[in-house]
Amino acid sequence: MLDIAMAPRNSVSATETKKFLRAAHGETLDTPPVWLMRQAGRYLPEYLAVRANNDFIKVCRTPDLACEVTMQPIRRFGFDAAILFSDILIPAIPFGAGLHFDAGHGPVIDRPVRDRRDVEDLREFDPRTELSDVLDAIKMIRHELADDKALIGFAGAPFTLATYLIEGGKPDPFKRTKRMMYSDPQSFTILLDKIADMTIEYMKAMIESGADSIQLFDTWGGILTDSEYRAVNLPVLQRIFTELQSLNVPLTYFVLNGMHLESVAEAGASVYGLDWRMTIAQARHRFGHDVALQGNLDPVLLLTDEHTIRTRTRAILDESGNRGFIFNLGHGILPDTPIQSVEILMDEIRGGKK
Repeated sequence: MLDIAMAPRNSVSATETKKFLRAAHGETLDTPPVWLMRQAGRYLPEYLAVRANNDFIKVCRTPDLACEVTMQPIRRFGFDAAILFSDILIPAIPFGAGLHFDAGHGPVIDRPVRDRRDVEDLREFDPRTELSDVLDAIKMIRHELADDKALIGFAGAPFTLATYLIEGGKPDPFKRTKRMMYSDPQSFTILLDKIADMTIEYMKAMIESGADSIQLFDTWGGILTDSEYRAVNLPVLQRIFTELQSLNVPLTYFVLNGMHLESVAEAGASVYGLDWRMTIAQARHRFGHDVALQGNLDPVLLLTDEHTIRTRTRAILDESGNRGFIFNLGHGILPDTPIQSVEILMDEIRGGKK
């Protein structure tokens, strides 16, 4: 039944079978939909089998491989939503910044963006053409995915993608990012706007290709103070979500370690992803009742014992009331997560129900 107090901003058909979409639009369900960030990946033996003969970027940019890897956790666990197997940094390639992954060091940007000239040298490109392989993967996944399963497309938020481009890889400790932000704010703004322009078209193309929803990952937005976030990050996020409103699909925003960012509530998303540092009650106080929430089990708890997994999962379910709520982790599932832990999680959430 539709929870009237939720006042969903976008309508959803009464005959909609996708639990993810129903929850994202504010319905109260007997059991919430569930999917896990990074649900396709290194904790699955079938994924490791694919990667044995294919590097990471090849998997992301080969439609049949990306489709296969996306479907693996759906086949094994029956999650209510699939999320496209890709990476937030893939657009760095058509931008002309280059990208490769070093074992043990993570992503490396081949041509970092350090000054105005570097910002201006970033290529403008049409995602429909230069990321067509990603869009073809979405089409293949949608064809294979059951009608009651949602498909989520995603991108990196402009600030997060900018940190990788500026730092030349994993951004910690963000010294070059903060330096540009403060010493050359105009170039920094131009960079964010370029990324935002691309992101808007990329997300539109994903929906056109068959995605049911999009999620914007702002992995590093939490390194900002609230005043920095409001000045630098919030305007570009508001522009993206405003531009995407006409798609009439759930728009999810996830910022890691952002509990101190009160202005996040003004970003304009229709679903807010929570990390484990914020309770559901705190989130409802901050975001109100006219948006859906997604979260927020600490992924480390899946490395503990059955009692802990069940107890903490049940606490989140009880607090959420299953109203406009999508169960997820508070960040990506860890590579050494036992398969059995995910099975326990799913059993506790569903209790024998689908």
